[in-house]
Amino acid sequence: MPALNVEFSDRELEDLRQIAKERGTSMKALVREAAAADIARHRALQEGAEAFRRFFAAHADEFAAAFPEDEPVAPGRGRAA
Repeated sequence: MPALNVEFSDRELEDLRQIAKERGTSMKALVREAAAADIARHRALQEGAEAFRRFFAAHADEFAAAFPEDEPVAPGRGRAA
């Protein structure tokens, strides 16, 4: 399995030791769990953003009708000042 060396400040390392001790786990497991949670959160955000883009694209005409002031101005058809 590939490995990654990560540097921490003395304070961060001490905090990690304390948290791992409180949870009854190793520092390695603690860091791996935190990274895995962040990866899962990132994937969920990406999936949510893609679902929103698909929804918005499927309903673009409805959004344009409901919020005409938010529609982009076509080139050469600028708004009057």
